[in-house]
Amino acid sequence: MTHWEPQAEGLNQIITLLKQSQSTDNQIQRNVQLKLEELNHYPDFNNYLIYVLTKLTTQDEPTRSLSGLILKNNIRIHASTLQPEIVEYIKRECLMALGDPSPLIRATVGILITTIANKGGILNWPELLPTLCEMLDSQEYSICEGAFGALQKICEDSAELLDSNELHRPLNIMIPKFLQFFRHTSPKIRSHAIACINQFIIHRTQALMVHIDTFIENLFHLSSDEDHEVRKNVCRGLVMLLDVRMDRLMPHMNSIIEYMLVRTQDSDDTALEACEFWLSLAEHPVCKEVLGPHLHKLAPVLIKGMKYSEIDIIILKGDVEEDEFIPDRDEDIKPRFHKSRTHTLKTDAAQGSGDGGDIGDSDDDDDDGLVDDSNLSDWNLRKCSAAALDILASVFKDEILPILLPILKETLFHDQWVVKESGILALGAIAEGCMSGMIPHLPELIPFLIGCLSDKKALVRSITCWTLSRYAHWVVSQPHDQYLKPLMEELLKRILDANKRVQEAACSAFATLEEEACTELVPYLGFILKTLVFAFSKYQHKNLLILYDAIGTLADSVGHHLNKPEYISLLMPPLIQKWNMLKDEDKDLFPLLECLSSVATALQSGFLPYCEPVYRRCISLIQQTLNQDLVATTSPGQYESPDKDFMIVALDLLSGLAEGLDMHIESLVISSNIMQLLFQCMQDSMPEVRQSSFALLGDLTKACFQHVHPYISDFLPILGSNLNPEYISVCNNATWAIGEISIKLGADTKPYIPLVLGPLIDIIKNQNTPKTLLENTAITIGRLGFVCPMEVAPSLQQFVRQCSSLRNIRDNEEKDSAFRGMCQMITFNPAGVVPDFIFFCDAAASWSNPKSDLHEMLKNILHGFKTQVGDDNWRQFYDQFPPQLAERLSTMYDI
Repeated sequence: MTHWEPQAEGLNQIITLLKQSQSTDNQIQRNVQLKLEELNHYPDFNNYLIYVLTKLTTQDEPTRSLSGLILKNNIRIHASTLQPEIVEYIKRECLMALGDPSPLIRATVGILITTIANKGGILNWPELLPTLCEMLDSQEYSICEGAFGALQKICEDSAELLDSNELHRPLNIMIPKFLQFFRHTSPKIRSHAIACINQFIIHRTQALMVHIDTFIENLFHLSSDEDHEVRKNVCRGLVMLLDVRMDRLMPHMNSIIEYMLVRTQDSDDTALEACEFWLSLAEHPVCKEVLGPHLHKLAPVLIKGMKYSEIDIIILKGDVEEDEFIPDRDEDIKPRFHKSRTHTLKTDAAQGSGDGGDIGDSDDDDDDGLVDDSNLSDWNLRKCSAAALDILASVFKDEILPILLPILKETLFHDQWVVKESGILALGAIAEGCMSGMIPHLPELIPFLIGCLSDKKALVRSITCWTLSRYAHWVVSQPHDQYLKPLMEELLKRILDANKRVQEAACSAFATLEEEACTELVPYLGFILKTLVFAFSKYQHKNLLILYDAIGTLADSVGHHLNKPEYISLLMPPLIQKWNMLKDEDKDLFPLLECLSSVATALQSGFLPYCEPVYRRCISLIQQTLNQDLVATTSPGQYESPDKDFMIVALDLLSGLAEGLDMHIESLVISSNIMQLLFQCMQDSMPEVRQSSFALLGDLTKACFQHVHPYISDFLPILGSNLNPEYISVCNNATWAIGEISIKLGADTKPYIPLVLGPLIDIIKNQNTPKTLLENTAITIGRLGFVCPMEVAPSLQQFVRQCSSLRNIRDNEEKDSAFRGMCQMITFNPAGVVPDFIFFCDAAASWSNPKSDLHEMLKNILHGFKTQVGDDNWRQFYDQFPPQLAERLSTMYDI
């Protein structure tokens, strides 16, 4: 292959193709694609491509570069089938062309080299690194720069491999070498040198750690470099060093902070790199101490950074006020992720612990204006500055307010709308960290913000929705007429705004308000529903998906209060109309199914007229997914695996139906193969499918156990084998379902106790078990003890102490049956409770008002224990009680 030469005819054909592929005409593009695929069958097609890239200097650069990019894709896709001598030829040509006079060609060759190295492994190209390092010493700029460009890409792609024994640790040579170039005369080379070393900071690579002081010293030396790429890489390096070698930065921290303050105000993208520094520093324990003295300078810089730039406004079409009639493009709609059902208990802690969505909130898709300027690049200076202010507010709390309030006053009332908008964003960013200090200002601020909801600029209206949602918790706690009512009226108007971005922000903010206000919204339900239903006819594709979420959240928040004929007749027709329009494979079904699941649970029997078609379709979605899955597993490669989210969402909606309709679901269950489907889903390889199956099994057990009963001997072993806390939510739902089944089976649970009791005790005794799972496990063990006390009581001592977690749960049926079980087990095995009796007392005191027979049982156990141990011992025991507990026991149980 050493003397390969192209033939003129072949060369001309390829050049024509490369020229055509730069055409904007789609048809020409398609023909070119077909022709390229055809040419791939000729082994030396790739030789022609490398020839055009590296040798054909008469051609224009875009054409040559394109030739290299097509070759890169060929190598990526067909690497394993290329003839070794062709690959060798390409490698050799690449190394020779790295010094091409054109920066574009050098960059393309660099990309090619890394692709070959990634595909074939650097191990199969032993001369690559030594050759590149040697080229760094070339006196010719283009050779040195080309080699550095390739090395930078290799360091980015293969950082860990470069530090491995297999390659004999080339970094021991490379890192000192890179350091020499920090003082090179060319800014491009200086920039490459820092970028290469930066790749090894996070991995704490030993070869770098030995030279860490030299590295830091050189970074400082370059900090005032006139080239912005160099400064950007300096900032990036310092941000990573914060996490890895804070000890080495501490002596210089003041000057680093001063430096970053200047860089955060750069007019180019260095500002974003520098702004990351504040985010990283805020995570450090020393943040308060080192940053405190600089806050007065940093706060105005961050707030300034939150202002939309002119380019942002153009991208966001900030001057287009009315766009509600413009259809959405599919590519603007982000994929949604369905969160499978988890059975949780109502605990006292959950009452009124309203926590507003955090800036980086992963729970909701788009509940923050901050994170979601959906059309902007994902991360920019505005978002970074806002996130930094948010986290600094949570570090410094109200101490930061004396600095912030004057700045906020100035920005909020500024006559330029962009400045005002950034002030409103800042106000939202500090809501969580500075809440207590903000409270005195809210009576004045909230009406001001409600006024901003009708600002003439759409971007001001949309950010105001978000900021108000961050203060929703406070609004709901005040007299309704004063704040909640006007806020709700204005937000509902914004839901019908003529601007799509405002509609989206208002819908998300309203969903947050619903979560905070819950049943407080009941008096306004008619008004709310009229608005939401009107929005159905108005919204384009993307916001429709957020509207489903707002309706589902409303149903979750007001529950059975939604079950009124006038509300149902408003809400159900548009939902069912959308339901009938969507095809089975349309992913828009996910948010609609989630929404219907909440609505069905809330409407209870009110959903009956709509349940049949909804139920049938869920069964069919599960059946289709299982069939596709079977085909894909039995003939791998021939069929695509299905998207199991369809099945998960359908299982969850069936859970919602079972919970809402209760025994009315029986007629639907009888006439379907739901039990066989459930049996398959419970054994699915995907944890989320099992999680939702167990939730449905528990709900069907409660609603119509007679149809679950025949399958119990198949179902219980599967539940037992899923009591694995590695998958928290799966384990949680399996635990809950076992408890529900045992209550219905009664004494017939006996043969299954050995299957489940051991794993449940392991879960409850494990220090790391999360609270929700702990509570569900305590309930289920209690319930097993209720139906089979003789079988469970002997193990009482192993779990009685942990069952004290029952004290956090509000009075309900589950708690009732679990406590009856505890009492029965104590009767069977009183010795088992003695060492931990104080925990039992604590749990018994947690009831608000137990049923009278349960109250009697608890009282008898307490008095029995007192009699058993005698007065003196009881006195000693009783003296250990916290005063609150002692008082509670004496009022409740007269002891």
